[in-house]
This record gives sequence, structure tokens and C-alpha cells, in this order.
Amino acid sequence: MLGPPFQLSPKRITVSTVGVIHAINKLQKDLPGLNLAVSLHAPVQDIRCHIMPAARAFPLEKLMDALQLYQKNSQQKIFIEYIMLDGVNDEEQHAHQLGKLLETFQVVVNLIPFNPIGSLSQFRTSSEEKVSRFQIILRGDYNIRTTVRKQMGQDISGACGQLVVNLPDKKSINGITDIEDLHL
Repeated sequence: MLGPPFQLSPKRITVSTVGVIHAINKLQKDLPGLNLAVSLHAPVQDIRCHIMPAARAFPLEKLMDALQLYQKNSQQKIFIEYIMLDGVNDEEQHAHQLGKLLETFQVVVNLIPFNPIGSLSQFRTSSEEKVSRFQIILRGDYNIRTTVRKQMGQDISGACGQLVVNLPDKKSINGITDIEDLHL
């Protein structure tokens, strides 16, 4: 990607991960200069596993150790992706827990309003007020750079997290399957 024909600057490439610890440990050595984005989504392991089952394989404490080492070696800020789920991870206590978890890091936290998938979703979108309060706590109390991701494409089910396929004739949960599970 860095050489012909693409010739992309490493600073223009972001690798996004759910927190695959061994891959984070390898990334800085193998591909220095790339940006790292980590889908954290919760400040504690049990909530993180509820939101993102893949997190069971990557304990939060070990992930934070890997990120600390990555940042020490790379001298780069890390992007933290945090989906805002009403009543799950969007309370003030969660903002304080996240602030304490990240206060020793150079990070940008991207707060992402949840985009539901029809009526089948077990989660709901946080209110704008809760998202704003969460951001104020991270910025004001912990001096953490925080952005709120703009919602786009929700009207056509093409927003972040909505890329699924309806398969009513296939065996799937409620007729909805993640595109990764299609084996196309």
C-alpha cells in the first residue's frame, strides 16, 4: 500500500480492530506510522463482552497494556471507537470509568450514535443529551479529545453497523445475518 501503484502515506491509513492483542503488538513493528483505531465500546470488560462478543478473547486489562506499549513505541495517538447505547454504556459513571481508563493515553475518542437495524435490535440509540453529557465529562474532567460521529445513511440502512443482508429463506437469527457470515 505504501509503494507503487498506491503510494499511500502511512498517516493516511487507519487499521481498525476489536482489540486483537497479538496483532496490535505486531502492528507497530511491521507497519510503523499507521493510525490505530480500537473498538472499545465500554470501559469495563463485562459490558464490552455484552456489546461485542469477540471481546471475550481479549481481556480489557491486557488490551490496555498492549495499547500502552503500542503508544510508547509509536509515539502516535490512538483512536478509540465508542458506540453509544442507551442505558448500556452511556451513563455518567461510564464516562468517568472511560476517562480514568484512558487518562494516561494520547487518544481521540469517537462517540458513535448507534444505528438500529429495524425493530430487531436489542439496543437503542442514546439521546443527544446523554451523548453531549458524556463528551463534556471526557473533555472537561479528563481533558480527552472527543468527537461525536455524524450519522449518515440511516434512512437507507447504510449507516455504520447497518450493513446486513435480509435472508428470509436462509437459516439465520430473525432473518438478519452479518455480511461476514455469508461466505460469498
